This record gives sequence, structure tokens and C-alpha cells, in this order.
Amino acid sequence: MTLWNGSYPFYPGANASFPFDTTRAVIVTVFLSMLVTFIIILPGIRGRGRLFWFLRLVLGLFMGAVVLTVQFTRDWETGWVQANTSYKSFSPVQVNADIGLHIGLAGVNVTLRGNPVNQINETINYNEHFPWNFGADYDRSYSEGLEKGLPSPILYVAEKFSTQSACAVHRQYRIAGHYASLTLWLAFCTWLISILLFSMSILLYGGHMLLLTAALILFSLLFFFTARDTPKCPIQFGPVSLRIDYGESFWLTLATGLLCLLLGLGIIILNSVQPEKLKLIFSLDKSSKEEVWDKSCLPAEPSCSAQDVLMVPMGELCQVTATQL
Repeated sequence: MTLWNGSYPFYPGANASFPFDTTRAVIVTVFLSMLVTFIIILPGIRGRGRLFWFLRLVLGLFMGAVVLTVQFTRDWETGWVQANTSYKSFSPVQVNADIGLHIGLAGVNVTLRGNPVNQINETINYNEHFPWNFGADYDRSYSEGLEKGLPSPILYVAEKFSTQSACAVHRQYRIAGHYASLTLWLAFCTWLISILLFSMSILLYGGHMLLLTAALILFSLLFFFTARDTPKCPIQFGPVSLRIDYGESFWLTLATGLLCLLLGLGIIILNSVQPEKLKLIFSLDKSSKEEVWDKSCLPAEPSCSAQDVLMVPMGELCQVTATQL
């Protein structure tokens, strides 16, 4: 038996808890529930309008879900590296681990996963979040990590994004993430307005709102690019370095913005060139129904008309004698 049971006294916990962010799961569940609900009533729609209605439903829910979800994701930029590195400060013991860096709009996540997970009589599986959104104190979170005794690789990566770091990237990422988040919230609002306009059959203004949604989404990417374009400090682990690149959320946001742009332009062009086809896509073509209704209102064999009454021969009319009183 060794002193402090083989652990260092300045490490109060043997391991950090692995957080599970339920925000994305809740958003996806809500939108999937809406999709399933509308699919249930889909058989009640007759004709070819069913296909167009289903496509509009899927595209609309997809755009709304993406714009809302990427606000809370932490993979706008990601990077992984496998390295042999020291596990604890003031210790020569090294471990083989995968070190991951995940940057979002509201902060940074640092992941440490051992290869294998169980090494030196410990389970090496960490995922720590350090927020930098407005209202959060990044340096305080970093200090709390020092007090908790987080592994050295996590503290080393997190220190690169602190305000006291010589890398000087904290302010750029913080401001860029704030404005990107703000424009995405505005894009979500314009998406809701476009859905409302389409439901009210105001197609042209709905197309304009889709274009505004696309512009806001692309502006959010531009804001984030300003931070990504700043010079980065090397994150070195021995002979290998941790390099980051755009993650899934960035490319998904870009694809959604381009989709909104194409749909908005398509609606505006169709409205000016071929409005009848646009009405057909939105199930507003009622000419056939009106024609059937007009035919059903007419009698099969008209019995009389004003023309028939006027064409009665004069000889067949009854002679009426007026008597003066």
C-alpha cells in the first residue's frame, strides 16, 4: 500500500464525469415527432399534391432543425491526434491516448481517451467543456479544472484558449461565436415567418423570407470564419501536433444556407415566369375543381329558359279582354 493509495494529493478525484448534452437530442426528438405526426395524416391528402406536400414538409423541418441545432453543437471545428503524453503533472508516467479538440459557438471541448481506456490502474475517458459565451468566465472554468486536477493534456489544450495565453485567440473566438449565434437566431425567426407565409399562400413573400434566411445563415458562417482565419498557436504533443479543421456543424450549416438560397430563388423565379406551376407545387391549382363544380351545378336537360318563353308563337297566346269598370 502506497501513500495516498497511489494517487497524488492535489488530484481530489480519480476521474472526471463524462457529460451528456441532451439539447441536441431534445431538438431532434421534437422535430422528428412533428414529422411523424404529419406523416400520419399524409394518406388523407389525395392526388399528386401528396408528394409535393411531403417534400415541403421534409425540407421545411430539416432547415428549421439544422438552424436550431447548430446553436448548441460543439463540432464547428474538430481535431484529433494520437500521442504518447504525460498523464499528470510532476509525474514521468506517460500514457497513449487520443486527444480531441471540439470548438463550438459557445465554448471548447477537450477530449482525452486512452488506448486502451484502462491504463495505469485508471479509466482514461474525459470530456471537459470550457465555455466562452457571454455570461460565462472561461478563465474561471480553467481554474476550476486546475483545482480538480484534470489530466495535463486537457489543461494544456484548454490553456491555449484562455485570455492569458500568448496565442490571443480567445477574444476572436468569443466575439465570432456570439455574432454567429445571433445571426442564426435571426435566421430561425425568418424561417418561422417563411413557413407562416407559405401556409397563408403568400408565396412570393415567403420566397423573399427564405432568401433572407439564407443570407443570415451564410453571414453566420462568415462571422465564424473571421475567428478561424486568425493565426493559430501550435498544439504540440511530442513529435505530433493537434490540427483542427471545419467540423460537421459548419458544413451542415453551409449546406442548409445554400438549400435556402436555391429554394428562395426558385420560388421567386417560378412566381414571375410560370406562376401556375408554382401554385401546383403548393397545391393551389383549383381550376380543375372549379370546372367540375360548375358542371355539376348545371341541370342535365334544361326544361325551360327565358329564350323559350319569348319564342312562343303569337297565335298560341290567350287573348285577354279588359272591361272598364
